Amino acid sequence: MNINLTLIGQSITFAVFVWFCMKFIWPPIVNALDARRKQIADGLAAADRGKHELELAARRASESLHDAKQKAAEIIAQAEKRAAQVIDEAKTAAKEEGDRMILAAKAEIVQESHRAREALRGEIAGLVVAGASKVLRREVDAKAHADLLEAVKNEL
Repeated sequence: MNINLTLIGQSITFAVFVWFCMKFIWPPIVNALDARRKQIADGLAAADRGKHELELAARRASESLHDAKQKAAEIIAQAEKRAAQVIDEAKTAAKEEGDRMILAAKAEIVQESHRAREALRGEIAGLVVAGASKVLRREVDAKAHADLLEAVKNEL
């Protein structure tokens, strides 16, 4: 193998080319690769954080849903309890109203029976006067014998 000037020129050119590449081309490529590597690492870290936050959000959502279901069950239980109380109060009020109406009806019945008795006493007194006048064949004066008629009324 002959080492001649062409080989030496090519070696020098190659060395200049390598130096030029190392000085001007290689650093931007390495910087771009480092920036891309950092961007990928940041993206993966963000994806991990997002996945973790998604799991936390899912846990919080399920806890919130569980709490909401519990609160809804409590509200329903309270509503049912209140409905039972309202029904009981209505039953009590209706019973009291019925008792009051029964007492009022009984009092009215007693008053009506007294009125009927008084009316019957009055009619009987009239019949007694009429009967007595027929028996005695003379007219009995109701004004004159008011005391006697009142006594007959009270006896009846």
